[in-house]
Amino acid sequence: MQLMRLGPYGHERPAVRADDGLVYDLSSVTRDIDGDFFAGCGIDRARDALAAGRLPKLDHVGLRVGAPVARPAAIVCVGQNYAAHAAECGVEPPTSPVIFLKHPNTLVGPYDDVLIPRGSSGIDYEVELAVVISQRAQYLDSPDDAMKYIAGYAVSNDVTERTFQFDLSGGQWSKGKCAPTFNPMGPGLVPADEVPSVQSLRLRSRVNGEPRQDSTTADMVFSVAFLVWHLSQFLTLEPGDIINTGTPEGVALSGRFPYLAEGDVVECEIEGLGCQRQVVKKA
Repeated sequence: MQLMRLGPYGHERPAVRADDGLVYDLSSVTRDIDGDFFAGCGIDRARDALAAGRLPKLDHVGLRVGAPVARPAAIVCVGQNYAAHAAECGVEPPTSPVIFLKHPNTLVGPYDDVLIPRGSSGIDYEVELAVVISQRAQYLDSPDDAMKYIAGYAVSNDVTERTFQFDLSGGQWSKGKCAPTFNPMGPGLVPADEVPSVQSLRLRSRVNGEPRQDSTTADMVFSVAFLVWHLSQFLTLEPGDIINTGTPEGVALSGRFPYLAEGDVVECEIEGLGCQRQVVKKA
């Protein structure tokens, strides 16, 4: 199943897409898909209600698809976490995870427009596996403990303004990561126990239908489990927090492709998690 949020921005309705493709209203189970939902065993409650036939079908035709998680306290991102991507950036793979933050209000739906910020000269796309936290994670003992703190996975596009990131950064990256609309996510959140091999998922991106990135999570320098454990040593992860786990090679920063321009169409997809699509427009 996939957890979804449907409707106008700020007024989304919780929903679940069953394996047969039908969509059901989840409002009787939760007011929203947020930190409280995950902390309160919301995925199990949604699954039970769906299996018992207690959820009404939802006519979702024409409804906007929002980000599958509402109001995360933090979006934590990992840089240069694919070996080939580090190589195309001209650096060695990191020996410890490179971490930066995106403002939570960058989060938008998978089909919402990406807006070019004022003063921009180099917008880039980055397909990434997003990890959503299910319960408070602090000082985990080992990576072996980490998987039980993961609610599920989704497609994320870590949109980046490269001039802001490097030339105007003052030494760190968040200036290039935090413009409005810079984190499309979805279309749905797939529960972690329905993704049996998270380190072998295929990731792809396209711009105007032309292939850009094509890799698998096997190329990650640091695995999902390691990242959750590692982050818990330095910050407290809360239910509903999102971790963007890094992007594979093939971004415009490599010099092989142009940066995004007004009117471009970006598609990002991950095997088993779905495909998202954005149009680039001026703010």
